[in-house]
Amino acid sequence: MTKTKLSEAQLRAIEYLALPDKGGLTYAEVAAEVGVDERTLRRWRSDDAFYEELKRKIIKDSAKDLPRVFASMPEHVISGGNAAMARIILQAHGMLSDKVEVHAQHSGGAVDVDAIRARMMAQAKAHSDGE
Repeated sequence: MTKTKLSEAQLRAIEYLALPDKGGLTYAEVAAEVGVDERTLRRWRSDDAFYEELKRKIIKDSAKDLPRVFASMPEHVISGGNAAMARIILQAHGMLSDKVEVHAQHSGGAVDVDAIRARMMAQAKAHSDGE
């Protein structure tokens, strides 16, 4: 795959656009800072190569904050009951997956669904009681 080379002006624009709130600048001000008009900056922003480099820069710059973010998450889960954040924490620790495959093996006899349900409920209760 051929990688599109971005110009120096595009790379400077990315430096501004990757800052929170564009470093306090408007798009017009960012364009002026890098020496282009606002329409050019708008066109760049819709370009896939420019967008991918901007996204890469934002991710790279935010990586240094991840330890603090992860350290603050349990308190938000506990005090706010934030289930979505709990899911993220569990996924990050490999304790939750999006896909579970179940393969049933049946010996040909009747399946006692009520007995299976009772066993599952007992296991869930034991787990919630801390056993």
